[in-house]
Amino acid sequence: MSGKGHHHDGSPGHDHGVTADTDKRWLSIALALIVGFMSVEVFIGVVAQSLALISDAAHMLTDAVAIGLALIAMRIARRPAKGGFTYGLKRAEILSAQANGLSLILLGAWLSYEAVGRLIHPPEVKGGLMLITALVGIAVNVAATWCISRANRASLNVEGAYQHILNDLFAFIGTAVAALIVVTTGFARADGIATLIVVALMFKAGYGLLRDSGRIFLEAAPAHVHPDRVGGELVAQPSVLEVHDLHIWQITSEEAALSAHVLVEPGGDCHAVRRDLEHLVRRDYGITHTTLQVDHQPEMVLQVVGQGRVPDRTHHCVATRDPLHRGDGRNR
Repeated sequence: MSGKGHHHDGSPGHDHGVTADTDKRWLSIALALIVGFMSVEVFIGVVAQSLALISDAAHMLTDAVAIGLALIAMRIARRPAKGGFTYGLKRAEILSAQANGLSLILLGAWLSYEAVGRLIHPPEVKGGLMLITALVGIAVNVAATWCISRANRASLNVEGAYQHILNDLFAFIGTAVAALIVVTTGFARADGIATLIVVALMFKAGYGLLRDSGRIFLEAAPAHVHPDRVGGELVAQPSVLEVHDLHIWQITSEEAALSAHVLVEPGGDCHAVRRDLEHLVRRDYGITHTTLQVDHQPEMVLQVVGQGRVPDRTHHCVATRDPLHRGDGRNR
């Protein structure tokens, strides 16, 4: 007897009542704030001859692009599965997160080059104008950061946009400190130093987004899920003798999937075992998308190989290099 089960949770994957429409509204408000202030800052940065302000404006441009990508990805990801895209286009959000991480690193590299040049040959910086603009920028970014924090940050797509805005807030704080130093001491190199500090934060955030999105594209298990531990728990359940071909991966940052081939003792209830295993991974690991093939342990056919004898399993499963988990099937 063989039992195959597919379990899918129809929930949208948002916590605390945050819906996709809510995410869209908060992101749109943040986008309007960013674009409006960015237009003013570019002009003031050129007038004040401040690289820190210009870099903030450039960063805000990437913020706007990041939020725009997030909104587009959210729209694409909501399309139903059809044709060859059996999971739909959910990973469009992960592409957006990866683009955000890459843009942070590339922008940081360019700003590093410019900042070093400013340290070697510091230009005349209008500290007063720079300070006023930075203080207004802090207020605008606090508002934008708050808006995005209200969205569902469990989504790597939303988190990518959030990291852009948060780093921009840090950039404005650094610019304000640098401007204050320029006004009070005349030390123009403070502008370049502030830029380098912000660049370090951009590299950190960009690396984190690339790492997390890369794990999903490489179909790694969620960071909090250890496949060997899951396999050990599955094989420890009543009637289960063996679990192999166990795969755990992420479809998106909010949805994980699991598949496995499970062998139960002769006479065991395959359907009951499948239901119990699905309940276990849903309860303990939050995995709601499962595909389990459950079969009875086949009769052992012994073959002579060299000087020893081994059981022939080729009639029920192709040989695999995946970890194999065995138990005794007793009720523990």
